[in-house]
Amino acid sequence: MKVVSLVSGGKDSCYNMVLCQKYGHEIVALANLLPSQASDDDLDSYMYQTVGHQLVAAYAQCMHLPLYRRAITGQSTEQRLVYEDTAGDEVEDLYCLLAFVKQAHPDVTAVASGAIASDYQRTRVERVCARLGLVSLAYLWHQPQAVLLRRMIDAQVDAILVKIAAAGLTPAKHLGARLASLPAQLHALRRLYGSNVCGEGGEYESLTLDCPALFTHGRIVLDSWRAVVVSQDSLAPVALLHPTSFHVEPR
Repeated sequence: MKVVSLVSGGKDSCYNMVLCQKYGHEIVALANLLPSQASDDDLDSYMYQTVGHQLVAAYAQCMHLPLYRRAITGQSTEQRLVYEDTAGDEVEDLYCLLAFVKQAHPDVTAVASGAIASDYQRTRVERVCARLGLVSLAYLWHQPQAVLLRRMIDAQVDAILVKIAAAGLTPAKHLGARLASLPAQLHALRRLYGSNVCGEGGEYESLTLDCPALFTHGRIVLDSWRAVVVSQDSLAPVALLHPTSFHVEPR
């Protein structure tokens, strides 16, 4: 099938694209939702990761694919598990974005997303797909997180942490840290606090800088960044990585 992939910049959407290719699908376009104000980093959306959105534009260059973007104007108005189409909800931004992509690429028949455990997100993506006559491809859904983490790293998904919000993670030590260096620490935190090693409980968010199976034309180099501390809670501080300079290194 011809596929448009939803990309947030995170490891999950990237690895799901790797699996789409493995199973014979062709990714023909990328789609991303970003804050309406470029200065915003984290909208704390129920649906979308926005931290690191500054780098997502580089995905088009790295993958040599068209990237379609739309600002998030809605709110999480309809919060029940089973989503009913609601004007002004942030899900409608996804619908409008994918409707535009479908118009630009009439041969697209499927949407790829990196959903792992959130029924809230999965049911909304599936509802939008149903409205547009598209198939939802979410190969990570309900896969064991320990296995997924290992497979992502083995697939050379080179991701860094761009948001932390969990006990045991600190801005000085973990913001900007490469995922491949963290499995032992993440599993230790799982044993101590019951946290999710793939960050599905909001423990962290990631940003993929390279994935050779996908980024065939270049990789992203993060030249500089600064930490934005949202909460200085002594047990579980919340902090974001704000990119200030980056470039694409051609392959």
